[in-house]
Amino acid sequence: MATITVSTRLEEEECAVLDSLAEREFLDRGALIKSVLRRGIRDLSLKHAMESYQAGEITLSKASELTGLSLWDLHDHMGRNNICLNYGVADLEDDLKTLETLRP
Repeated sequence: MATITVSTRLEEEECAVLDSLAEREFLDRGALIKSVLRRGIRDLSLKHAMESYQAGEITLSKASELTGLSLWDLHDHMGRNNICLNYGVADLEDDLKTLETLRP
């Protein structure tokens, strides 16, 4: 995979914290920054996907796609964070009708 260089300016104290954490994780500063950035991107993507799902703007399948999580992992996340499924009686009735059409 092709990579590009991204730079940013940090305060000395932030670099000291990064170096301390990198040492504890047995990583160099660059590897730690990549790890932290990837985790932050994943968490922020999940937050935005869950907000859009709760607002009814996207489906659970779309949230799964946007976050890169399986539906099972997404359900697990929702359960741990008290996020309710947008699934009402009308959805159940539609699913039951679909099941009826699939019966042999």
